[in-house]
Amino acid sequence: MSTKQILALLNSHIDGDEDQILSIALQIAAQEARHGRLDDADKLKRLVQKARDQRRIGQPASGQAPIPLARPRGELQGLVESTYPKVVLSSMVLSDDIAKRLARVVRQQQERVTLREHAQTPVTHMLLIGLPGTGKTMTASALAGELRLPLFTVRLEALFSRFFGETAGKLRLLFDQIAQTRGVYLLDEFDAIGSRRGDPNDVGEIRRVLNSVLAFMEEPNSTDSLVLAATNHVEILDGALARRFDEVIEYTLPDVPAARAIIERRLGKFKLPPKSWPAIEITLEGLSQGELVRAADAVVKDAILEGALKVSPDALRDALANRQILKGKFRRQSGH
Repeated sequence: MSTKQILALLNSHIDGDEDQILSIALQIAAQEARHGRLDDADKLKRLVQKARDQRRIGQPASGQAPIPLARPRGELQGLVESTYPKVVLSSMVLSDDIAKRLARVVRQQQERVTLREHAQTPVTHMLLIGLPGTGKTMTASALAGELRLPLFTVRLEALFSRFFGETAGKLRLLFDQIAQTRGVYLLDEFDAIGSRRGDPNDVGEIRRVLNSVLAFMEEPNSTDSLVLAATNHVEILDGALARRFDEVIEYTLPDVPAARAIIERRLGKFKLPPKSWPAIEITLEGLSQGELVRAADAVVKDAILEGALKVSPDALRDALANRQILKGKFRRQSGH
């Protein structure tokens, strides 16, 4: 084993990057095989495969490194919040297309060393678009959980300052962290800085911020951090910015079968009899994933406090109907 490989192993251990450790182990196995040490090479390969198999079926490998406890420091403390999600993609109800695309992103990130050996880079910039409550934020958590990386949520409103120099400085700090600390970074309500340049209602400050973001996104991402920008208003995004993303994923409201699947998963052990669903399904259309989850949670909490073993179909139907009423009120107030 070379000094370079030892350094790479130690750095990967410090970062909690098991994928990198396994990739280096396979490189060492290949070297051992080339030098005729076939038994050692075979042992290494079997251990790598065992580690990957254990992770695939959800059993932690012995000595597996935890998510690195990365915390924003200095001025970033008011700009970035860090969490350590345990949710994974399989806990979400996703369309086949979105599920496949997200799985591809995860695989590229997990095997990014192999890609770089062939002069390719994994997906690192993604734009998530869709109505509120359709799963954009949960996707960020699930990707962080799948990759066992910290999730850094960026408070975009904290980016803005009365003086552009301060705003640019904060952006510089943010993109320096992305380059230095591997993680999943969520820039929520991205339209706040991604609005079209030249818009009659735009102000010079936002245009300058946008130009800075465009420049920073062109910089090499040496850590392969995953940067997710989420927006409810894709129509106002600047086209030049949208083209900087490797993947653009659109989230829509769930259809009735998907909505039912979301509620059934959320109800857990408080299952409903199949005969009660026809009356409930008429209240599902038009509700977002977030609204469905809140309705299900409300009746589960009531069932728990009442000591009931199941939820009432009528109670669930009422909770969903209330969500429809609230949705209608907010729509009228917003002029839609």
